[in-house]
Amino acid sequence: MRMNRREIMASAGALTLAAALPAAARAAFASKRPAPAQRAFTSPAIEAEITRVKAKIADPELAWLFENCYPNTLDTTVQTGTLNGRPDTFVITGDIEAMWLRDSSAQVQPYIHLVAKDAKLKRLFQGLIQRQARYILIDPYANAFDKDPTAPSKLEWSKTDKTEMKPGVAERKWEIDSLCYPMRLSHEYWTRTRDKAPFDETWSRAMKLAVDTFRVQQRKDGPGPYRFQRPALQPTDSVMLSGYGSPTKKIGLIHSMFRPSDDACLYPFLIPSNLFAVSVLRKIAVVHREARGDTAAASDAEALANEVEAALKAHALVPDGKGGQVWAYEIDGFGNWVFMDDANVPSLSGLPLIDVVDRNDPLFRRTEALAWSERNPYFFKGRAAEGIGGPHIGLDMIWPMSIITRAMNADDDATILQCLRWLKTTHGGTGFMHESFHKDDPANFTRSWFAWANALFGQLIVEIADKRPALLARPL
Repeated sequence: MRMNRREIMASAGALTLAAALPAAARAAFASKRPAPAQRAFTSPAIEAEITRVKAKIADPELAWLFENCYPNTLDTTVQTGTLNGRPDTFVITGDIEAMWLRDSSAQVQPYIHLVAKDAKLKRLFQGLIQRQARYILIDPYANAFDKDPTAPSKLEWSKTDKTEMKPGVAERKWEIDSLCYPMRLSHEYWTRTRDKAPFDETWSRAMKLAVDTFRVQQRKDGPGPYRFQRPALQPTDSVMLSGYGSPTKKIGLIHSMFRPSDDACLYPFLIPSNLFAVSVLRKIAVVHREARGDTAAASDAEALANEVEAALKAHALVPDGKGGQVWAYEIDGFGNWVFMDDANVPSLSGLPLIDVVDRNDPLFRRTEALAWSERNPYFFKGRAAEGIGGPHIGLDMIWPMSIITRAMNADDDATILQCLRWLKTTHGGTGFMHESFHKDDPANFTRSWFAWANALFGQLIVEIADKRPALLARPL
């Protein structure tokens, strides 16, 4: 990519500032990456991207955070190989030795724009798309899987779950987005590469099963086969009414028993995830039609998208208390609803990040503004930062993911810079993003190794470097 004069000057300034740092400061910002020989996966394209973007960052601590976080998924969580002579990729979340369909997709998303520059990276994506398809065929209701598809779950908290646990399944919490993310990844890979290699018969059967599962979970003809209960102290880890969830009026929306946080839904019609489903059903129709010539599968996916979209418009808009309307977070179809937001994407605030809405859409802007306010019971403001959390960790715990999301949605420099300052000052001295931190004490955080948050932070910095480089050309 050719840099203009302003960008060249900004990059030069950043390099000059970094070179002028005292030795002690440079030592304090020593790389937290594994040694090259110990990295799980290396990509020349990613290394070049790190060098390119880091050269634009004048703030030494922010540059250090970027260099640590952006490659964290590849450095530490990726396991590549072959299966039947074809690429195979397994991606753990970080400190949990299992692969979530959602997390694995989100963790590699910041690299997909470079896939055409690196054949090895391209094979990684091929292998991940294929493994996700095989997992969906094992159980479309599972959210997480073990590397060995014949093994029982190694997760201690899953071993007493009252549900149908098949070999290879690590956890079986039914979440709409678990199927949405692989659909989105497949579409993104196809549109960038036009490579048909991952989209074989196995992939086709998996995507058709995913669409069928969405349709079954409309529950027009009964509750369907899925139920889940867990003996647990946290009520959000189990599902009421014999594992089928709260009562609903069948209005065409898809039931979800759990949120992207892996917390149980209050009302089973989770609106951000239904909106996500509409988007990815149309995306997967494109892949069916263009990569495989399967017009029947494409039309089936599009028909369901149209039905769910109509139901959302008819039932999921609620008053904002100011004379307007916003998207609800969850509804039950009887007229009951809850407005809140959770940091995990799909969230109401995160809809533009997953291509569900345009960030300038007035309805989204009203919804986002309400979510970033005290109207949201999981919006927290403290001495260290402000942001959104969720019930998964508890009150007063802000998720960096929510601050990153806000920065990605922002159109004004001041908001983006404030978010960068919060992110820079709340990593607890570790050099990485976390799952959450206390609003008044960044040293009080959860999950020191959480690759999704690291990847999303890296993606944010790349986007700013490309779209608003002047923001990075001076210390924060």
